[in-house]
Amino acid sequence: MIPAIEAEIKKIRPAVVVSDDSLGKLPLKIIVPITDWKERYEIAPWMVKIDPDSNNGLTKISSADCFQLRSLSDQRFVKKIGITSEIFMVNLKLKWSIFVITDLMKHTNPWFYEMI
Repeated sequence: MIPAIEAEIKKIRPAVVVSDDSLGKLPLKIIVPITDWKERYEIAPWMVKIDPDSNNGLTKISSADCFQLRSLSDQRFVKKIGITSEIFMVNLKLKWSIFVITDLMKHTNPWFYEMI
C-alpha cells in the first residue's frame, strides 16, 4: 500500500488506541484517529464526539473517526496526550461495531469483498 492519498489522513494528529497489549505479538496498535468536531458529524454513525477535559488532553471539541480505524506501528506514536474514560471506550467500540455490522449486512454475497 502507498502512503496516504485523497481523503486519507496525512498529518500528525491524535488518536484513540483501541487495542490492548494482549492482542498479538506484533508491535502494532489499532487506533481510531481524532479530528475536529463539525455539527454535520451528528448524523454520521461512525463519528464519536469527544469533549475536551483534563484527562484526555484535548483542547477543543473533537471526534473519533471510526471510518478510518487502522493499525499503526508503535514507532509512529509521537507522545501520549491523555486517557479516555471506560464509558467513552465502550461507546466508541459499540459505534464502530454497529458501523461494521451494518456494512456487512448490506453485502450478502461472500465474494463481494476484494483483497488488495
